[in-house]
Amino acid sequence: MLQAVVFDLDYTLAVPQRDRATILEDAANAVGAPELSRSAYLEAHRRNLTRETREPIFEELLAGRDTDAEPADVATAYRDEIAASLEPLPGVESMLAELGDEYRVGLLTNGPVRAQRDKLSTLGWEDAFDAALVTGELEAGKPDPRAFEAITDALDVDAETAVYVGDEVEADIQGATGAGMSAIQVLLEGGPEPDPRAVAHVEQSDVSTAVPSAVAELAGTTHSIGS
Repeated sequence: MLQAVVFDLDYTLAVPQRDRATILEDAANAVGAPELSRSAYLEAHRRNLTRETREPIFEELLAGRDTDAEPADVATAYRDEIAASLEPLPGVESMLAELGDEYRVGLLTNGPVRAQRDKLSTLGWEDAFDAALVTGELEAGKPDPRAFEAITDALDVDAETAVYVGDEVEADIQGATGAGMSAIQVLLEGGPEPDPRAVAHVEQSDVSTAVPSAVAELAGTTHSIGS
C-alpha cells in the first residue's frame, strides 16, 4: 500500500526564473570573481553533496585562478542570486497540502545544507513536508541508497510503500528505484528522455496535476487528488 510521496526540490517543485548559467555569471560579477563554468560547477557540486555550504565548491572552481575573490563571498552571492529568482511551479503548494491529506509527504534534495535550507526558507516551505532532508546533513547524497533510506526512515515508512518524484535520471530515478522505491520522472524541456525504470512520466509544467493522478494510479485508487 502506498504510504508516502517524496519529492526532489530543484526543477521538480521550484525553478529559478533565470537560467543557472546566468545566475552563476551574475554572482561571480558581483564579487569580482573570474568567469565560472556552469558545467565545472555541476561537477564540483556532485563532489560536495554532504557539505554545510557551497564554499568548498567555489574553492575548487577558484583554485589556481588569478583572483582575490573569496569562495565564501562567491557562495553568498550565488545564494542571494538564486533566492531572488526562485519560484514554485504553478499549483505545487496546494498539491503538497492535498497529498498530505492522504500520504506522508517528504523532500530529499541534493546539496549543501545552507544552500538548500535557504531555498526552503525563501519559498516559505519549512513546514510544507512531514520530513525534509538535505544531503549536506547526511552520510551520502543521491543516488546513494543511504540518502533514500534516510528519508523513508524519517517518514517512518518502508521503501516499497513510497514513491519518489524527481527530474534527474541518475540521482532521482536510478537512485530511488535502486533503494526499492517507485519513481515518477519529471520531464524537462530539452532534458533527458523518459527512463523506463519510472512508473510514470510527467511534464514539468503539469507537475501539480499530473503527479497526483500518477500517485492515485500507483496506489490503485480511482480518486484523483484535487478533483
